[in-house]
Amino acid sequence: MAKPKTVYFCQHCGHESPKWVGKCPSCNEWNTFVEEVVEKGEGKNEWRQESKLQPASKPVLLHEIEASSAIRFQTHDNELNRVLGGGLVPGSLILIGGEPGIGKSTLMLQIGLMLGKIKTLYVSGEESEQQIKMRAERILQGKLNSSSFFVLNETNTRQIFSHIEQLQPELLIIDSIQTLYSPQLDSLAGSVGQVRQSAAELMKFAKETGTLVFLVGHITKDGLLAGPKVLEHMVDTVLQFEGDRHLAYRILRTTKNRFGSTSEIGIYEMSGAGLREVSNPSEILISQKDSSLSGATIGATVEGNRALLIEVQSLVSPASFGTPQRTPNGFDHKRLNMLLAVLEKRCGYRMGQQDVFVNMAGGLQIDDPAIDLAVCVSIISSFDEKPVSEKICFAAEVGLGGELRAVNRIDQRISEAEKLGFTEIYVSKYHQKALKKSDTKIKVNAVGRLDEVLKALV
Repeated sequence: MAKPKTVYFCQHCGHESPKWVGKCPSCNEWNTFVEEVVEKGEGKNEWRQESKLQPASKPVLLHEIEASSAIRFQTHDNELNRVLGGGLVPGSLILIGGEPGIGKSTLMLQIGLMLGKIKTLYVSGEESEQQIKMRAERILQGKLNSSSFFVLNETNTRQIFSHIEQLQPELLIIDSIQTLYSPQLDSLAGSVGQVRQSAAELMKFAKETGTLVFLVGHITKDGLLAGPKVLEHMVDTVLQFEGDRHLAYRILRTTKNRFGSTSEIGIYEMSGAGLREVSNPSEILISQKDSSLSGATIGATVEGNRALLIEVQSLVSPASFGTPQRTPNGFDHKRLNMLLAVLEKRCGYRMGQQDVFVNMAGGLQIDDPAIDLAVCVSIISSFDEKPVSEKICFAAEVGLGGELRAVNRIDQRISEAEKLGFTEIYVSKYHQKALKKSDTKIKVNAVGRLDEVLKALV
């Protein structure tokens, strides 16, 4: 059997070389050459030439395509269904990434076990079969009865596809894509060329057979998915599993989704029996305090289709050194500087010699402008050492002129605040339709300027 012919291409300029070189002679970039197959050897092609699962495809007119009656199927995990846009789509390729120890393997194992009668193949290149069984027993609390869940310890893609052809699973989980290697390339597993080649073979398999494929991926020190950037373009959905592994709560976020929105999040709690869904995240994002503290306010934000109430914590103290610190956690640094400039210019507060620290409770990263008013009130509350009532929340964007601007879906934010027992909410007066509602028990304070809110509260 002929060996596949491979050459090396520069990922920066496309220069071709018969062997690997450290520095590209064309663009002078370092470590950019990646091995690629240009002529496949007979008998060593990917799974499509070795299997007989599907005939070759042919062009079809758009109006002749028959839509499947079951486009999605639901899992027992409502958080995952929400993040994916309503459920799992057969034939889709889903990439999930996260830091080591965050719970990616636990989530994938839990999903496979929850699907019940759906035939699942869990391919692990990092853990042994015994380790996987121990985790499964912990998730199912000893009631292990998985007649449709299969485990395979293999990293060679040719061997994996051979087992797939015999088993014909409906769901394939690869843990992780960095451990796979294709015999068509001579490079080591985990290299850029191997990751891309393995992902390309899995993508072709998923599309031609309609099998749902999950890929678990590692991330770099910068928090990005390891491997070539083209890997994220190849897959249908990219999920990011976030959170501090030393804390209990995890956030599942979409950064790409061809079948739904990219603004949805799912929240889980890590326990000894696996990951538990958090159906009401506002309760965990609002800390429980014995007494009112200055610098703590509640803001109403929206993540995807879900309204959340999150606690904003601020600490303002005189700067000990020449340059004051501006340290936000979970909030945009440039937006914090803008809000501080508005407080100084439009409201008369001298923030130039103050250290300002802002934290979003619960570890969420908030980019919703509706949280602006809560941040400003929280900063001034800490500055004046005057606490704000725990029964008041805020939902408005702050403009450069100190005006309060309207935000989207204000009625949903007001309903969430009312459901959690808040008595007042401050919003912009430019919400004409929402302010006409009279069936809400919560007091809606419609204000036009930031300084009016500050005078009324602190």
